[in-house]
Amino acid sequence: MGKPKIFIDGEAGTTGLQIRLRLAGRDDLELLSIDPAKRKDALERKRLLNQADVAILCLPDEAAQEAVAMIENPHTRVLDASSAHRVAEGWVYGFPELSPLQPDLIRQARFVANPGCYATGAIALLRPLVDAGLLPEGFAASVQGISGYSGGGRALIEAMEGKGEHRLAGDYRAYGLELTHKHIPEMTRYSRLLHEPIFTPAVARFAQGMLVMIPVHLWALPKGVRACELHAALAERYQGQRFVEVMPLETYGAHHPVLDPQALNNTNRMELFVFENPTREQALLVARFDNLGKGASGAAAQNLDLMLGTVEEHAYQVRGVAA
Repeated sequence: MGKPKIFIDGEAGTTGLQIRLRLAGRDDLELLSIDPAKRKDALERKRLLNQADVAILCLPDEAAQEAVAMIENPHTRVLDASSAHRVAEGWVYGFPELSPLQPDLIRQARFVANPGCYATGAIALLRPLVDAGLLPEGFAASVQGISGYSGGGRALIEAMEGKGEHRLAGDYRAYGLELTHKHIPEMTRYSRLLHEPIFTPAVARFAQGMLVMIPVHLWALPKGVRACELHAALAERYQGQRFVEVMPLETYGAHHPVLDPQALNNTNRMELFVFENPTREQALLVARFDNLGKGASGAAAQNLDLMLGTVEEHAYQVRGVAA
């Protein structure tokens, strides 16, 4: 049997380039590439999509749907990095740490949807707490996020680097203020919430890195839950996980922590924090990771290895920085 053939449809975009960097140097895969002059040639794309064992789609939503429709080979499996199929029937959600069953679901799936970056952080924090009964399914979640500008695509990247204009270009921009961000449906479904969270994202003048933050009024929870219980539930869920680490509980008065959103750049790692102020009966849940790593291309490489059965062999690193 030959090496698995991998075709990245949209490899010239930010996520596609990052996936290639994470797969570079691997001798267990055969990477199929399209002639740059034929990137918009539908027949050539269709040929490569059907030749691949796994097609990775790094495309806008509509183009990703069109690419899936081109696939006639029943043996071609699909890993879609767009938001087109994250809550679609017949697709497995590609967050391996979602539940103990999720890695096997990904291994067996023909169609896998890579998670959204902000959604990855929110779900990683909320799902274990809902499963444990510490947060009710009716929890009124408020999710705030800040991301490096690379998550905004080529136009924003170029504007931030002085090569054009973009409405989000600047030192700091809050957006999604119409409260209809495309990550909300997956946040709701995979966190097992009954109500859509209020989600307020922002972008700042740094290339990559992300913080996702969820405040919790402990006094409002029906069981009088304490922050240490939230922390213990997260620690139990992610015990032994390779890429998700629960950091020590941070209690007000111990010291004055500061979080750098860029600390995990170029890795596939995610750190989860619980901060508490016991006097005010308040807690803050925080996820820190690379929006291009665990939030996009790192997650894609992790999912790819699950689909191929080689997950333990690779670190999903970029430029020599280990995950």
